[in-house]
Amino acid sequence: MTANASARAIKPELLRTYTEDFNKDRANLIAADAAVSAGVLKAATDYRGVRALPRDFSIELKQGSITNQERSGRCWMFASLNTLRYELMHRWNLEDFEFSETYLFFWDAMEKSNTYLENVLRTLDEATDSRLFEAINESPADDGGWWQMFAALVNKYGLVPKSAYPESENSRNSDDFKQYLNSKLREFAAELRRRSAAGASEDELRALKDEYMGTVYRICAVALGEPPEKFDFFARPKDDDEDKKGEACKCKAEADADGKAESCKCGESCKCEGKSDAKACKCDKDKSDKPKTGKDERPQIREIGITPLEFYKKYVPVDVNDFVTLANAPLKNRPFNQRYRIRFSANVAEAGDMEFVNVPLDVFKKAALDQLTAGHPIWFACDCTQFALRKDGFFDQSVVRVDQLFGTEFTGDKAHGLEYGDSPSNHAMTFTGVNLDEDGKPNRWKVENSWGKDAGKDGYYVMSDAWFDRYVTELIIRKEYLDDATRALLTTEPVEFDPWQPLTRRCR
Repeated sequence: MTANASARAIKPELLRTYTEDFNKDRANLIAADAAVSAGVLKAATDYRGVRALPRDFSIELKQGSITNQERSGRCWMFASLNTLRYELMHRWNLEDFEFSETYLFFWDAMEKSNTYLENVLRTLDEATDSRLFEAINESPADDGGWWQMFAALVNKYGLVPKSAYPESENSRNSDDFKQYLNSKLREFAAELRRRSAAGASEDELRALKDEYMGTVYRICAVALGEPPEKFDFFARPKDDDEDKKGEACKCKAEADADGKAESCKCGESCKCEGKSDAKACKCDKDKSDKPKTGKDERPQIREIGITPLEFYKKYVPVDVNDFVTLANAPLKNRPFNQRYRIRFSANVAEAGDMEFVNVPLDVFKKAALDQLTAGHPIWFACDCTQFALRKDGFFDQSVVRVDQLFGTEFTGDKAHGLEYGDSPSNHAMTFTGVNLDEDGKPNRWKVENSWGKDAGKDGYYVMSDAWFDRYVTELIIRKEYLDDATRALLTTEPVEFDPWQPLTRRCR
C-alpha cells in the first residue's frame, strides 16, 4: 500500500477508539437497542413533540374523502385535483367528489413522450454523454411533475370525474408500464439520431416521430384504456335543510295569542304547535305534510355526452391559469424577487417551460395565509422525507429527534438542503388548514396527503411552522393573493437556468 493510499484509509487504531468511545456511553447503548429493535424513526420519536402538535386548527377547510395515489408518482396530479375538487364541491354543493387522475395520467404520458422526442430533435448535435442530453434522457416519460404541467394538461384536455375513467392496475402501480414506455422512447431517440447522422431532413425526422407516437398511443391505451371523448355526468347536491326537517326547535320570540312566533332558529317563520317553548316546530310545514317515501327528492345535476373540456369550463369555478408558482429558495445564484424559467421542463411541448417567482419567506408565508384565510386550499411542494413520520402523520424536527438518537446535531439550513441536494422538493400535497396563535401567527398547518386514509390521521398530516419554513419550497397561489410587488414580477423577462440545477426535480 502506498503512503497516499494509507492516508486515505480508515485506520485500525481509530476504529478501536471509535468502538471504545461508543461502548462507554450508556446513551449510545440504549439508542442502539431502540433503533435496532424498532427502526430509526420509531426510536427517535419524541412524545413531547407529538403532544405539542394537536390536530385542531383555527382555520380549516372542509374537503372531500381522502385520495390515494398508491404505487405511482402522481402526487402533483392528486394535489392539483384536490385543490380543484374543493372549489367544485363547494360551488355545486356536493358532499364529495373526485376527478379522474387516470385521465390526466394518460395524456401526461402522451405529452411527455412527444416532448422527449422533440427535445431529442432539438439536441441532435449534443453528445449522448453531454450533461444536457443526460438530463433530457434520464426519465423520458416518468410519473413526476409540477402544477404547471397539470395546468397545461387541463387547458388542452379538460377534466373528467373518476366515474368516467376509473383507476387501472397500471395507474395504481405504474412502474412496469413506464419502464417499457421509456425503453421504447429511448429506442426511438437512438433511431432519430442515427437517421439524422445519415442525412435525414428535419421534415423526415418529424414524420418519423409522428409515426413513433402511434406506438406510444398504443402502449398507453393498452396499459390504461382509452380516455373518453364524451361522458355522462350525474350528481346530487346536498340538501341543506335535510337535517332540519321534523326536528324540534325553540323559538326566539314569545308566541302571541295565536301561538305564532316571528322567528325560530331554523331561519324561517313558522307556526309553533304550543307556546314559546314549542317542542316540535315544523320549519317546512308543506313538505312535512307530504307522505314519506324512500325516494331521493334531492335535485339532480345531469349531463349527457359532455366533453372533458366542456366539463372543466362549466363545472370548475376557477381557471388553472390564474395561479402562480411562488418559490422560497434562499440561494445566492437565485436572488429573491426575480422570475425564473427552467429549460427543457415542459410536458406539453407547445405550453412552454415551467416558471416560478422566488420570494422571501415573509412574502411566501403571507400569500399562503391570505389564501387559506379566504377559504381556498393550496398546492405545495416539499421534501417529505426529512423529519417526517409517514404512518403517524407528522412533519416536525421536534417530533423526529434523530439528533438525540445519534448524538449529533443536524444544522443544515434551507439553502444548504437545496444546493447540496439534501432536501429537494420531491412530493406535492395540499394545505387545508392552519392554526394561528394569540398573536395571529401560524404555529401549525393541516396537510391533506394522497397516500390513503391509513397514512397519518385519516389521511391528514400536521406540520409545524418551523418545518414549513425549512422544507416547503413551492406554493401555488391565486394571483389575487399576491402583493403588488410580486404581481409586477409576472411581466418581467424570466432568467433561464438548466434542468439539472436546484429546484428542477419533479414531485412524485
